[in-house]
Amino acid sequence: MKNKRYWIVGIIASTIVIAGSVMFFMPGCGESYSKQLQGQEFAILTHAPLVPLPINRNHPTKVIVNLETKEITRNLADGVEYNFWTFGGDVPGKFIRIRVGDLVEFHLSNDPNSKMPHNIDLHAVSGPGGGSTSSFTAPGHTSVFSFTAMNPGLFVYHCATAPVGLHIANGMYGLILVEPEEGLPPVDREYYIMQSEFYTEGKYGDPGLHTFSQDKAVDERPSYVVFNGSVGSLTGEKALPCKVGETIRFFVGNAGPNLVSSFHVIGAIFDKVYGEGGTKISQQNVQTTLIPAGGSAIVELKIKVPGTYLLVDHSIFRAFNKGAMAMLKADGKEDLTIYSGKQKEEVYYSVDSKEELWGGIKEPSTTPLTPNLSNVSPADFGKAIFNQTCIACHQADGKGIANVFPPLEGSDFLNQNKDREIETVLKGRQGVITVNGNSFNGIMPPQILTEQQISAVLTYVYSQWGNSNKKVTADEVTKIKNQKIVVSK
Repeated sequence: MKNKRYWIVGIIASTIVIAGSVMFFMPGCGESYSKQLQGQEFAILTHAPLVPLPINRNHPTKVIVNLETKEITRNLADGVEYNFWTFGGDVPGKFIRIRVGDLVEFHLSNDPNSKMPHNIDLHAVSGPGGGSTSSFTAPGHTSVFSFTAMNPGLFVYHCATAPVGLHIANGMYGLILVEPEEGLPPVDREYYIMQSEFYTEGKYGDPGLHTFSQDKAVDERPSYVVFNGSVGSLTGEKALPCKVGETIRFFVGNAGPNLVSSFHVIGAIFDKVYGEGGTKISQQNVQTTLIPAGGSAIVELKIKVPGTYLLVDHSIFRAFNKGAMAMLKADGKEDLTIYSGKQKEEVYYSVDSKEELWGGIKEPSTTPLTPNLSNVSPADFGKAIFNQTCIACHQADGKGIANVFPPLEGSDFLNQNKDREIETVLKGRQGVITVNGNSFNGIMPPQILTEQQISAVLTYVYSQWGNSNKKVTADEVTKIKNQKIVVSK
């Protein structure tokens, strides 16, 4: 009887050993073992435009994510306030970075001062409502649910509490990156940008506290289309820094809630595009990429010459009239073989023009020419320079573009200090200025004009739109040009 028991135990032990050996040597079994969860960590979340560091582990783990919904009032534009509903106290919500295979334990807390319940729908979740059915959270409460990150990619998350459109339109959205097992290729810099629309009862730029407009939202007529939650969030002193030669990766989301984005960087080309936030390179050498509402894209580029580059929605009135503009400021060494900058500026009149500014010369010449102004009034000459150089930003009526380019019409800034205006045209200006009580924070590049051209265009501007009628001479321009001390007041 005893020998029989030993015999049975031996058979069972042999079976376990054989089964284990078969499982170990079967294709994919070693891989399956390596995918088992190991350890636990708390997710490091970042406010835009910052991105958490890449995942440096080679195995999935349990990741605990703590995120708070909070209702706050802050600026939508200069002088314009809005009641935002947020994930993490900012718009867009915090960036979440995990790895495929991770088990995510998600803690969603709703600030006790909130007036509304909120939840979260993560497009990275495989499950009903993307987590929204499990995360409905009243003010002063926390909901906890878990999910396994099954698919790698860049995904949008947003509030899905009814009415869903209202919660998204008020600022409740962000991005979650699920890295593939092998990670993403290393780059020099990564940035987080999210486009969205705001539908306000007031017009664009109207000062004061704005409220949500249901009619505009349903009709898809946004008052604002912005990057990272407000006009000017990534311009001027907030421009994204980089250096010439660096590879930059943008994680770009489009929260909508309605419009498709035509994401473009003026003066640069996307070397790689991971279309719709997937993990495969869908295109290379791309000028503009479409990002649907509720979608994303990963784009990579390398800046080749220094300067300030505008990031825009190339549905272009959104950029210059509704706020969808950001700046990438690249420092580094010039390469004139790639881009020369403006080499020469000349006044041009058509062959049929009655005024011959260039002494009748019609054929191109490599010799610098001096305009023949004997039959041209200074006012006409100044107007010609304005129409060629200034009109795009400051507009034909001198009113500029609200919150983007300052007006010249009745400008207190313009009329206060003639020397400062000469210096601005000569040397450029950037940073915050106040014009007629409104703040502007942008960049005016130096203009490549002769002293005579600068004197003419400034004299023309001073003579227009209720300005002071000051006269500017070429000698005054020369004096400022030769000054080493910057005119600051």
